[in-house]
Amino acid sequence: MKAFMIERYGDKDGGHLAETPDPQVGADDVLVRVRAASVNPLDLKLREGEFKAILPYRLPLILGNDVAGSVAQVGSAVTRFAVGDEVYARPDKDRIGTFAELIAVHQDDVALKPATLTMEEAASLPLVALTSWQALVERAQVRPGQKVLIHAGSGGVGTIAVQLAKQLGAHVATTVSTAKADLVKGLGADVVVDYRQQAFETVLDGYDLVLDTLGGETLEKSLRVLKPGGQVIGIAGPPDPAFARELGANAILRLAMSALSFKTRRRAKRRGVTYSFLFMKADGDQLRELTPLIDAGKIRPVVDRVFPFEETREAMEYVEKGRARAGKVVVAMA
Repeated sequence: MKAFMIERYGDKDGGHLAETPDPQVGADDVLVRVRAASVNPLDLKLREGEFKAILPYRLPLILGNDVAGSVAQVGSAVTRFAVGDEVYARPDKDRIGTFAELIAVHQDDVALKPATLTMEEAASLPLVALTSWQALVERAQVRPGQKVLIHAGSGGVGTIAVQLAKQLGAHVATTVSTAKADLVKGLGADVVVDYRQQAFETVLDGYDLVLDTLGGETLEKSLRVLKPGGQVIGIAGPPDPAFARELGANAILRLAMSALSFKTRRRAKRRGVTYSFLFMKADGDQLRELTPLIDAGKIRPVVDRVFPFEETREAMEYVEKGRARAGKVVVAMA
């Protein structure tokens, strides 16, 4: 099969298309013939080796963390799917590789594709939709009437998180540039802060939750908008001790992760709020929870541009250089 892969971390050429053996299909696996896959910032970070300490992949590595396609083969223990089913998935972190003609995914991580979506639209969703669900529903347990701030509401995670928070009954604020204000209002945002014109930490106050997709200075400022007992959930880091334990990291790595977030956690504690880091997990059941919302039009994908599979490197460069106006960038098979 053809696949887009990197031979080494930090490859200046940015990866290349190559012929590679078809995936082996285990008893619990679904072999998906890839119709579309989307580009995530995670792919860029993996290419540069930013996660090699915690995600020790064997090189060469096929990139790609989202997929939509049709079932080409099922393992002997698969009960949920049949050949020909149209599906979408975020493969487990140890089994990525959706920038390819085929990928084997554990059946627990796969869900039937929303019937109302194209393959390209469906491929744009799994990673960002699961991130949003795990932050807002699973961890924060957002309730009607709560105030939620979602940074970068026009981004891949932001476009979905704004819609999901609104469906949960929250009062939703987000940060974007002026040009994208109408987009996020259409997605359900109640308050839109133009980060180029206003300092969000001076105009927002009393929030129950901040979903931080940016990290750095934005994370530190986000602590100021929370009410006592509020929380920041960060997906851009820094990692925290709970994540280190969840990852099963060794003592040295646990200590390093704890040190990275120590100042942030200390500042949060002084303000009577909390900070936690979220690294989303593959979960087919959660995708099945999201699918009815998608088919009902309550959550809709935002796709910026679709590239042909042969231009996967160009698609990654497009994302890396910040050319995407809103939502996700997708690569599609012919």
